[in-house]
Amino acid sequence: MYQFCYSEIVEDSPPLMRERERRAFDRVITMLKSAREKGLGSREGIEALYYLRRLWSIVLDDVQAPGNELPEELRAGIISIGLWMMREMDQLGGGKNTDLMPIIEINEIIRDGLI
Repeated sequence: MYQFCYSEIVEDSPPLMRERERRAFDRVITMLKSAREKGLGSREGIEALYYLRRLWSIVLDDVQAPGNELPEELRAGIISIGLWMMREMDQLGGGKNTDLMPIIEINEIIRDGLI
């Protein structure tokens, strides 16, 4: 079994990686919409927030990695969005907020930018 690091895969096939990223955002958006319908306390709500946190943890780890070649301004913007996303998830999980639409809309914008 072969194992490759993320940077090797990205170098080999950027369009394939963008498609995988897009599918990950598609999945989280679908999960968040289901959670919005069924409620944050539902199984769907808990799973959506868990998956969202995992996705954004990966995104933040990647953009902060020393080998990340994105322009510094873009990296800073993604980090800012990611930190906002984490704060929103904390508020949603703690019951201080129940509105999933801002999170859904931001994730849709990001997904749509992964062309």
